[in-house]
Amino acid sequence: MKKTTQLKQLLLSRDALPCPGVYDALSARVVEACGFQACQISGFGISASSLGMTDASFTSLEEVVRITSNIVRAVSIPVMTDADTGYGNAVNVWWTTKRLEETGAAGMNLEDQCLPKRCGHMEGKQLIALEEMVGKIKAAVDAREDPDFVINARTDAASVCGIDEAIRRGNAYLDAGADMVFVESPASVDEIKRAIQEIHGPVSINMLEGGRTPRLTFEELRELGAARVSCPMLTSLISAYALKRGLTYLKEHGTSVGFEELMPFETFKEFTDTSLVRAMEKKYIEEALRLLD
Repeated sequence: MKKTTQLKQLLLSRDALPCPGVYDALSARVVEACGFQACQISGFGISASSLGMTDASFTSLEEVVRITSNIVRAVSIPVMTDADTGYGNAVNVWWTTKRLEETGAAGMNLEDQCLPKRCGHMEGKQLIALEEMVGKIKAAVDAREDPDFVINARTDAASVCGIDEAIRRGNAYLDAGADMVFVESPASVDEIKRAIQEIHGPVSINMLEGGRTPRLTFEELRELGAARVSCPMLTSLISAYALKRGLTYLKEHGTSVGFEELMPFETFKEFTDTSLVRAMEKKYIEEALRLLD
């Protein structure tokens, strides 16, 4: 089964599909190894890991294409990528959709913020007109080659204009051809319930540590009927925290001896295909060297 079809079926079941955020191939491999059925590339995670910058439209389309391609190649689970605002107007969205679908991603997020956008749980967001976003979605639908490539239309209206506008926009985006609506940063459980009940299609909810939305369990969101639950920043927050702890220990002690909060080197080699490379070296290179002797 195609990854796009696999993802779409999981979302249509409205079983609160958990999608941890990833920012590189290694983080995606760990997500897969922990048993998750899909992952979501985090725009903030990419900006932080690649540039050391916040989520404010600093990454380019081609950077996201390159990183998405690496992540898709590294795992067997469906990967959703992040198109941000589409890198321009509706015509740019058409091109963005083509480039991201070419990576092998199973779907993408497309949001209705003005450029430059920012993290959905930060203040100062601005929205484009509903009609402009509808045009962007229609362009994305026309651009995709695979009808199962998931177009996840994100609206930030809940924190800018209120939940009523988020619901109105969500339904308009579905009418324009979006496969799912991502309601960003609802402020209460009641707002989450209303979004899921009043938007006439699959709804995705974000669970961000320290964000605006109350954090619910996967089971609670499953009972509410959410289609997807993304945890966009958990991997980045864990990695930054672990790096700081480990490097602080190294600086204070002058050695890593005694610091046990790390993956064993042998396990790390498993995540990086070391045995595959060694086997190829033995098959292709050592044999050639023997023939030269």
